[in-house]
Amino acid sequence: MKAGRQLLLGALLALPLLAAADVRTCLVVGVSDGDTITARCGGHSAYEQVKVRFNGIDAPEKNQPFGQRAKEAMSDLVYMKEVDLDCRKTDRYGRSVCRVRVTPNSAPNGLKTLDAGLAMITLGMAWWYRDYAREQTVEERAQYEFAESEAAAKGAGLLGNKRAMAPWIWRKEQRIGSKLPANDGAP
Repeated sequence: MKAGRQLLLGALLALPLLAAADVRTCLVVGVSDGDTITARCGGHSAYEQVKVRFNGIDAPEKNQPFGQRAKEAMSDLVYMKEVDLDCRKTDRYGRSVCRVRVTPNSAPNGLKTLDAGLAMITLGMAWWYRDYAREQTVEERAQYEFAESEAAAKGAGLLGNKRAMAPWIWRKEQRIGSKLPANDGAP
């Protein structure tokens, strides 16, 4: 019985290590918007392009207000830089859903310690995507929630604009609007 408990305890302690085993170092070669990038992983002779959706954040869509600013902020953080991708799943569009770490601009020769998704929230360029909070660790949830409340309190980026609309609400309104009959000008 004691050996069984020790085996179970050992397996539970190894879970975080197993979850982190899928970390890959890649070069960011494209930024689609404030929460989606394209990364090239592998060597020069054999590489794979990976479409990455950031875990835990939602940034404005390209054609949504603040969309271009969010894309530029993401580009400043990661474009043409090496990143560590900690991918946890694949979404329904075939994108890898990852936590992305990059070397901070303030320490260009340092380690990849900056969580780029968390940085986007801190800058006020993305929201913490609470619908997917269960896919984050307890620590990540606390960090993301705190960063969002601090950015909003400081009026940072789009979080400081009372008219800014969360992307999940904006997408819903776009779907509803596209289902309404066209107005042909008739009274």
